Amino acid sequence: MALSRKEREEFLAEAHVAALAVDAGDGRAPLTVPIWYQYEPGGDIWVMTGRDSRKNRLIQAAGRFTLMIDRLEPTIRYVSVEGPVTGTTPATLDALREISARYLPPEKVDGYVDFSSANHGEQVVIHMRPERWVSSDLGTV
Repeated sequence: MALSRKEREEFLAEAHVAALAVDAGDGRAPLTVPIWYQYEPGGDIWVMTGRDSRKNRLIQAAGRFTLMIDRLEPTIRYVSVEGPVTGTTPATLDALREISARYLPPEKVDGYVDFSSANHGEQVVIHMRPERWVSSDLGTV
């Protein structure tokens, strides 16, 4: 059964690891990778990645990407959202801290932020406006 708009936005706002897919060009399957994301109902989604990464280059070339988020318990549920890139900005320590705090226990955030800022190189934040949604809750099948 498809989710209502409120249900799918609430589900997307939960902390899940997404599968990001973006067109990889002629003769290639889409690049599909796991990624952390940030979302508040009614707003844009944003992801953070390396400025010089293949993922960023492909997203900039395509101008859009898809995120697919699923879970298995307590019910099998998924939301897939696709849309255009609405902006790309240099990542800040505040953005890194925000997305890290979404996924990590509070006591791990500072250490991860220090590690990431020292080892992952220059990052960017890519914003996407949700345009097409596919969602379902399959119950406990």
